[in-house]
Amino acid sequence: MLSRCNCFAEEKIGVLLLNLGGPETLDDVQPFLFNLFADPDIIRLPRLFRFLQRPLAKLISTFRAPKSKEGYASIGGGSPLRKITDEQANALKIALEKKKLNANIYVGMRYWYPFTEEAIDQIKKDNISKLVVLPLYPQYSISTSGSSIRVLQNVVKEDSYFSGLPISIIESWYQRDGYVKSMADLIEKELSAFSNPEEVMIFFSAHGVPLTYVQDAGDPYRDQMEDCISLIMGELRSRGILNGHTLAYQSRVGPVQWLKPYTDEVLVELGQNGVKSLLAVPVSFVSEHIETLEEIDMEYKELALESGIENWGRVPALGCTSTFISDLADAVVEALPSASALGTRKPEDTDSSMDLMHYLTKMFFGSILAFILLLSPRLVSAFRNTML
Repeated sequence: MLSRCNCFAEEKIGVLLLNLGGPETLDDVQPFLFNLFADPDIIRLPRLFRFLQRPLAKLISTFRAPKSKEGYASIGGGSPLRKITDEQANALKIALEKKKLNANIYVGMRYWYPFTEEAIDQIKKDNISKLVVLPLYPQYSISTSGSSIRVLQNVVKEDSYFSGLPISIIESWYQRDGYVKSMADLIEKELSAFSNPEEVMIFFSAHGVPLTYVQDAGDPYRDQMEDCISLIMGELRSRGILNGHTLAYQSRVGPVQWLKPYTDEVLVELGQNGVKSLLAVPVSFVSEHIETLEEIDMEYKELALESGIENWGRVPALGCTSTFISDLADAVVEALPSASALGTRKPEDTDSSMDLMHYLTKMFFGSILAFILLLSPRLVSAFRNTML
């Protein structure tokens, strides 16, 4: 490890951490949502209809903002994601220094400050000579890591500095031994808090994506998530922990089909089937934010208890857990030798391989109209009120 790091001593190394971002105040909620839904990797429109992207984002963000503000108000008035990500960046810098690698750490958020574009500008100003891009999503999805990486790819196309900069992108890292063991450590610790740990159902709740992402766009997220759960459970079994487990997907919105099974439906089924003790594991997230602090800790906990589950626990996000951060540092060191100029890599064409009529039918009617109806009950209510 030391010899590998020493060869980079004369270079100026940068590490770009990519994350979602989140509104820091209630006034930030609507513009944050606009940025989210204006992303073509979130609402995937055919090229012929991409002129609708921003108007559609404005419509959805306007109608979703009041409900979202209630959620953020319940966790203190804003997302803690930026603060936690900054703490992870500082911890990673220290961990790299312990491995004899000095690096500048940058944080780039996709939908709120500091934006990915701001981090990219700073990387150029600092004249970084080699860059590792590390999305803080264990599993890859076109709507998370893919969207942030696309921002970087767009910059590379137009900027001579970045087109020649050696870059290594760690697209997913759920399979790393350090991550798997860190997750198993947290689960083992939380299981010990139950009076009968062996009876607890381990309930992995992952962020969902629309089914069309997987079926039509080739998103590997579902396969990676299932593999991730298998690795974590394999580690637990090696420690003699033989609890039952299940995986479900949370945070779906609108009438389109999302990855199944759905978290809320599975919680009800588990209660009906006699499960009394449950440990929720937010497996998509390495930082606490709205979907852990409000959706899991409040909404799903209440639903579980109403459904007959008597003992509830929740594994915290990894945050700055030392073994996790150390493993991320190892991932960075291991990625450096493979850094190469993105400008020399063959670009991917995600649209040309799809039949136009099939794409229009599945994506236009399955995405545009569905997302317009994201808040159909709210829209119906609003129109009803105007008629009364």
